[in-house]
Amino acid sequence: MMDFAQARAQFPVLERLAYLNAGTFGPLARATIEAMEERQRRDLELGRSGPEFFSEVMSQRKLVRAKIANLVGAEAAQVALTCSTTDGCNIVLAGLDLSPEDEIVTTADEHFGLLGPLHASGARIVVVGPEPDAILAAVTPRTRLLALSQVLWTDGRVLPVAELRERSGLPVLVDGAQAVGAIPVSAARLDFLTVSAQKWLCGPDTVGALVIQEPERLRVAQPSYYAQKSHQPDGAFEPRPGASRFDSQWIAPASLIGLLTALDARPEWAFERAAEMSRLCRSALSERFEVVSPPGQGTLVSWHSEGDPTETVKRLFERGVVVRDIPGRNLIRVSCGWWTSEEDLDRLLGALGESL
Repeated sequence: MMDFAQARAQFPVLERLAYLNAGTFGPLARATIEAMEERQRRDLELGRSGPEFFSEVMSQRKLVRAKIANLVGAEAAQVALTCSTTDGCNIVLAGLDLSPEDEIVTTADEHFGLLGPLHASGARIVVVGPEPDAILAAVTPRTRLLALSQVLWTDGRVLPVAELRERSGLPVLVDGAQAVGAIPVSAARLDFLTVSAQKWLCGPDTVGALVIQEPERLRVAQPSYYAQKSHQPDGAFEPRPGASRFDSQWIAPASLIGLLTALDARPEWAFERAAEMSRLCRSALSERFEVVSPPGQGTLVSWHSEGDPTETVKRLFERGVVVRDIPGRNLIRVSCGWWTSEEDLDRLLGALGESL
């Protein structure tokens, strides 16, 4: 089993930066890029065609599906391959055939990656504070869906999404962008769960997934080539079995192999390490700032900026510390991953002292 030093050494960026922004993009490992480069050289020299090429790519898609399913306690047949959380949200909301008479309950702390698709769905969007009681109180006979982040992108709070589903009796669409790969996640009691592989899973860009509890019950409203097992001249088609009917598009073979490599490199102790670094980060920042992230939640730690947060983030970057601000909230956010070290946190605190 890899120890911390060996696992951290996978990421060259950590040799020069305190990289604390996996909530936007996770760091890329050397092996991930090498695998992608090797795959692209293969395509350069041998071309992107032929039975072996397509068979290999389909096998990689199948393997990615299985590994993501294993990560969240689902079956491979419940996993569709997408390019982003927004992609997955659009697939679900289009398939539900909502009308202006229908309502969706969401929170005031959601990312536009979820909010944009909600608005485009045509349903009435009911926005409440991100507290379980407020969410349940907003449910009416017209409510068709709860649309919630498991981990809020603003401050790292964890919403009890499975419990809310059970208490409301409504299906739930879960934005898992800040949860999957950061904290343990179970899709077992969730209707729809989105996955962003480029964040906490440290995968390449534009790769993700959508986990669907009962794929056959959702309409294929945005069919790609992968939706069909067979089709007629007029476009009528027989859907593929399981969630693969919702695969959004072709994913570059290099991206598939890059994600597989990143998933294989995750240490067994990833969740425990990330939780401990988040605890240390919150404790240290609380001594000097107003931290809004509650203890024991996700791996994001946010605090109120004492000046212009955008300028503070810029000055921190100049000092080799990568964090981000939350627009409109006067918040600065740190992402603590399993690769985060105590030295990274010391560097953050030191740079904050210099930037005040």
